[in-house]
Amino acid sequence: MKPPKIILRESTWHIRKRVPIRYAAIEPRSIIHVSLHTDSRVIAQAKAMQVWTEMIEAWEAKLAGADQEAESRLAAARELAQRRGYRYLAAPEVAKLPINDLLTRLESIVDGNGRFDPREADAALGLVTPPALTVAQALDSFYEVAAEDLRGKNDDQIRRWKNPRIKATKNFIDVIGNKPVAEVTTEDMFAFRKWWVDRVMEGQTAAETANRDFIHLVGMWKRVCRSKGIALGFSTEGLMLKKDKDKDDVRPPFSPDWIKAKLLAPGALRGLNTDARLILLGMVNTGYRPSEGAGLMPDEIRLSDNVPHIVIQRNANRGLKTAHSKRVLPLVGVSLEAFREAPKGFARYARNSASLSATVNKYLREKGLLETPGHSLYSLRHSFEDRLLVAGIDERVRRDLLGHALNRERYGSGGDLVFLRDQVLKAAI
Repeated sequence: MKPPKIILRESTWHIRKRVPIRYAAIEPRSIIHVSLHTDSRVIAQAKAMQVWTEMIEAWEAKLAGADQEAESRLAAARELAQRRGYRYLAAPEVAKLPINDLLTRLESIVDGNGRFDPREADAALGLVTPPALTVAQALDSFYEVAAEDLRGKNDDQIRRWKNPRIKATKNFIDVIGNKPVAEVTTEDMFAFRKWWVDRVMEGQTAAETANRDFIHLVGMWKRVCRSKGIALGFSTEGLMLKKDKDKDDVRPPFSPDWIKAKLLAPGALRGLNTDARLILLGMVNTGYRPSEGAGLMPDEIRLSDNVPHIVIQRNANRGLKTAHSKRVLPLVGVSLEAFREAPKGFARYARNSASLSATVNKYLREKGLLETPGHSLYSLRHSFEDRLLVAGIDERVRRDLLGHALNRERYGSGGDLVFLRDQVLKAAI
């Protein structure tokens, strides 16, 4: 926050500062003059920031009260409109109604004695001004509106779901300011875009990173504002940055030779903690997502069955990325050996798979075990997929093993598992 300007009037120092637009609804003055009650410039400068901060806090308190009042009034108007048999519309939308519908609404705002009823007018004519909702407040409100999106997610998944939205909101506020969402203009959005373009052109980040900010912001604001009857006033046309055509968005797979000669070389993974090492090895012949392997519960690791296998499903440790992710995976080769060392799962990473990926990727990078700089732990999933393709495994089976969408019933256990195991053995290491 910039310190306020101080001026000397007669022998006393004063604050002179324009009132932020945010507080226009509860502060009639556009410019304020506040006495600091001192003739000492040094003392005045020391007091000015504290006085200005206190004024901001007072305005925020009034604004919160006004917002709550507006929220209550809007909720009451919507409820009354519903009881009267019509949908609540904002005043500009009411004005566009067919004349008969408009007349019906106008007639409802007076009682039997011809007296004007302000509550009926709010409901029928959309006279309630929606409460101001700042960019920061929109983030908090979004968590309530999107609560269903978090169903089945564990704490770590919720944190990773929230973080990019928190980052996008912070970036926007840092560049444009914490203004009401309804007052965000197309000019604001393109000023934010320019900030991102400058960073991309300087090589500090990628266009995809910028685009994710726009996707998260616009997505949050649309859902929140729709729920509160607030209209957005900006266009998103031409907002997204062009992707680098030379950049490959797909993580490259590890080649079979690299896995055998480097990752599985004696002692190659000795410096990696046990859980991380075994999750990596388990991934070689299953292609599971790191979070799926890390989050397995003891009863989902079935080594004593006729066909040793693991069950990927929603559990207390993590949710599923998609409905198609629920599946069973036979264990063979180095992956079976890994799970025999960890029959009860991986407590260290069960609810924090983000830490797992960071740990493994750092280790592989430092030990020269990445085939190229573009490789990562996740490349083992792509390697498994490629090996299945080269082995001639049917596409439906590949989709089943990898948890991709398909239009048929999934394989279960028993004979189906035997079949799946035999298919995986064709591509196993």
